[in-house]
Amino acid sequence: MVNRIVTGAHYGLRDWLMQRITAVVMVVYLVALAGFLLTHQPLQYADWHAFFECELVRLGTILFMSSLFLHAWVGVRDILMDYLKPVGLRLTAEVLTIVVLIAYAAWSIQILWGIK
Repeated sequence: MVNRIVTGAHYGLRDWLMQRITAVVMVVYLVALAGFLLTHQPLQYADWHAFFECELVRLGTILFMSSLFLHAWVGVRDILMDYLKPVGLRLTAEVLTIVVLIAYAAWSIQILWGIK
């Protein structure tokens, strides 16, 4: 009988699924945005402003941005795990990536809910 020793953090399927789900969310949002842009020609500032004043659009945009940041995190983390072998350097790069993505998320919320 062969004893199989499993090592690692077992990220595989969960991260693969997260990449696919976030990609679908982003595509749906971008198709809806493209539909808006195609139906509002020529696009005026008032149209754009009214579009983003809608709470549903703001929530959809936050969902899009959250999906984008999760998608980016999984991709960047995988790249860092593949190419940065020293643990300290990799951990530092991962922490910096997390801090930047959280800052971008806060900035996105500030922009979206700052629309008057």
